[in-house]
Amino acid sequence: MVGKKRFYSDLKLDKNDMQRTVEQKIRAKITYAKYGEVFFVSSFPQFDVEYVTKLLAMYEKEGLITRIAKGVYVKAKKTRFGVVYPSAFELVTEIAKRDKAIVFPTGETAANRLGFSTQVPMNACFITSGTPRKLKLGNRTVTLKHGVPKNFAYKGKLMPELVQALRSIGEENITDAVDKRVAQLLYETPELETIEHDLLLAPVWIRQIIKKNIKNQK
Repeated sequence: MVGKKRFYSDLKLDKNDMQRTVEQKIRAKITYAKYGEVFFVSSFPQFDVEYVTKLLAMYEKEGLITRIAKGVYVKAKKTRFGVVYPSAFELVTEIAKRDKAIVFPTGETAANRLGFSTQVPMNACFITSGTPRKLKLGNRTVTLKHGVPKNFAYKGKLMPELVQALRSIGEENITDAVDKRVAQLLYETPELETIEHDLLLAPVWIRQIIKKNIKNQK
């Protein structure tokens, strides 16, 4: 009887030691990670999912990481002025890598990112081929919404963002300044091998704007 008790006691000690080791390894990885790094439960695939989930929740309470969505945490920088988060684009790019998804900005977020507007939207919006979700960055919200298949048929990187930005501006609001910025973007990010294919996916009025600014460069 004594032998059995000792056996189970040793098993319990071994389990506690293993958990302490796992806790130390995960804590060390987060502690030495750069600010802005995103962590998921799946960031630690070699360890038990349930235990990792508990640890991440514990580290959030300690202030080591900040929860921005269910199962998604970021190592945010804390200053005397408040919490400093990475940019919305950096965060969604990291999430897209994890989800093996395509993601790009839409609406005012796209217009701002491509330099058509200097106003940074309080609530950023992105289209994703992955899981739709909302991220909370303090008093800001980042929305990842699921897009239709046509949104992900582009071969180039500039065109899907440019189409979204111009849609946000609207056909009736296209000015010389907008045309000039379109021309500059096409010059700085030439997508000669994909532009012909991608133009066919754009609305007719956007297609005409892009074609006009391509011709102006020749």
